[in-house]
Amino acid sequence: MARASGQIALPLDWSAGGANDGPLIVGTSNADAVRYLRHVSTWPWPVRTAVLVGPRGSGRSLIGRLFARDTGGRVIDGHDSVSEEELFHAWNAAQASGTPLLVIADAPPAEWQIALPDLASRLAAVPVLTIGDPDDCLARDLIEALFAQRGIAIAPEVASYIVPRMERSYAMIHRIVAVLDAASLEQGRRLGVRLIRETLLSQGLIDPDLLERQDSDICR
Repeated sequence: MARASGQIALPLDWSAGGANDGPLIVGTSNADAVRYLRHVSTWPWPVRTAVLVGPRGSGRSLIGRLFARDTGGRVIDGHDSVSEEELFHAWNAAQASGTPLLVIADAPPAEWQIALPDLASRLAAVPVLTIGDPDDCLARDLIEALFAQRGIAIAPEVASYIVPRMERSYAMIHRIVAVLDAASLEQGRRLGVRLIRETLLSQGLIDPDLLERQDSDICR
């Protein structure tokens, strides 16, 4: 199958998730993080821990599962999902065993307000990998992938119409797909530009002035 236009080819395939996972779409916003996590052998010694920071809905948990599957490493999905003492011991265990540790978080360690001094000092030396906001290509590919997960095949122009008219965030992408899916089912209509336009406006998911400017540009 040909890659979608926004995806970046990597030496090994990290696109196959588990039974309930969709594909990992790699683009400019996450390629550096994925590349680093795929090459554990190049991690600076003796640091065997990395922190992955990104918005919810950005695929960070899927990246963590693929990391655990392919490296045998441990993943803590949410630095605040465990106590500081457990995180401290996990860091030490990774250093002692050489088995990599990945911590997934909403923000970098400097913003965690850590009370345990020994943990704070150790995390200060940990590489922080960041997933940025989706660019046009990744946003388009993610919209298509999320619809595919719902069993909906959309025409290429659907995602191309949505992307320039939406707030550029992963949360908004997930919300728009859910809203459009519900609207299509409720009204018994296929997802075309007219339904998308009506739904985005009625749900307040887009600035009407921006929508008018974008639509006007298309007509010129």
